[in-house]
Amino acid sequence: MAAAAGDVHGAALGARPGLGAAAAAEARFISSAKGKGLFATRSIRKGEAVFVEKPVVSSQFLWNALYNYRACDHCLRALETAEENAQRLLGRSSLVLPHPEQCSIRKDLHQQCPRCQVMYCSAECRQAALEQYHQVLCLGPSRDDPTHPLNKLQEAWRNMHYPPETSSIMLMARMVATVKQAKDKDWWIKAFSQFCSKTANEEEEIAHKLLGDKFKGQLELLRLLFTEALYDEQLSRWFTPEGFRSLFALVGTNGQGIGTSSLSQWVHACDALDLPMLQREELDAFIDQLYKDIEKESGEFLNCEGSGLYMLQSCCNHSCIPNAETSFPDNNFLLYLTALEDIEAGEEICISYLDCCQRERSRHSRNKILRENYLFTCSCPKCLAQADDPDVTSDEEEEAEGETDDAELEDEMTDV
Repeated sequence: MAAAAGDVHGAALGARPGLGAAAAAEARFISSAKGKGLFATRSIRKGEAVFVEKPVVSSQFLWNALYNYRACDHCLRALETAEENAQRLLGRSSLVLPHPEQCSIRKDLHQQCPRCQVMYCSAECRQAALEQYHQVLCLGPSRDDPTHPLNKLQEAWRNMHYPPETSSIMLMARMVATVKQAKDKDWWIKAFSQFCSKTANEEEEIAHKLLGDKFKGQLELLRLLFTEALYDEQLSRWFTPEGFRSLFALVGTNGQGIGTSSLSQWVHACDALDLPMLQREELDAFIDQLYKDIEKESGEFLNCEGSGLYMLQSCCNHSCIPNAETSFPDNNFLLYLTALEDIEAGEEICISYLDCCQRERSRHSRNKILRENYLFTCSCPKCLAQADDPDVTSDEEEEAEGETDDAELEDEMTDV
């Protein structure tokens, strides 16, 4: 995981997306079949941040927000203190965390929209949201009105897309609102058009994956509600059946999951404390037991979760042996792409679309997941080396699919 670059409360989180640090990579066109790729512009050392990027647009998942995972409505920074976070996940209000000074949450900086009361981590985030999309999407006194078009749209989405969530209709709504509010509408339309597009058949498969067996009827209902809530003449194509399906495909194939956690930040801060050996052992044992207890109570749903569209990150192709990984060490939507090994100038930078367990499975199983979720067959060096392996999934592999090593589970819980 990349080292945290400091606590950023709204700093550099303004309306237009961009990089928080000088990029060591650039997007290049590879082929019509593969599209773009990301390539190193200089030598990059293992552990180095290739770039830090903020999204073009992002949004918290709707079920995640409904279940009181409290996050900044703009940058997704967790708003609970580490102790509050642990108490809720554990279902134990009496829990007291040691070293409370290691919690980075600044409640004195929190602000809310005076009209609709959505919460932000800072005045900067509230202003950035207002300037980019919130004027269009602010519900004002209608926030709890189930008949408001935006509330009807969100309720319909929740009824179609249950946890574990992979996207949100509000990400698409913020795309529309951003263009509607923008002075330079063409700039934003061009920015969104740079994300990978798919053929009609592929778009249909993506819609099917997101919405299930009855996706055609569901997609049309969503489109009608989306049109009622947000129609804009300049974006009229996005509201046609074909255009709405394309919008779905854009978000489905380019959306990057975002996870934030004040508890995770507290754990990393505690890990960095210089403590006497006995105190270190006691603190580590406390944290290990805390995560085991939370896992029993809350399962895999530990973080404030959402998704965003990132211009550079979306150009990263998949490899089953990636040389880089994404993380969110600042507890907000700032994405760090970090080198997992030394990368030479001109070398393609690849991430993995599979988790650690999936990457250890057979070539057949890995490509089955990739075809179902991302509509391609991998030809990375690992897959090419295993090309002659039998195209079967062993019983042992199926049994191991749901198993996770305790230490690996703990890493996944804290690595956001």
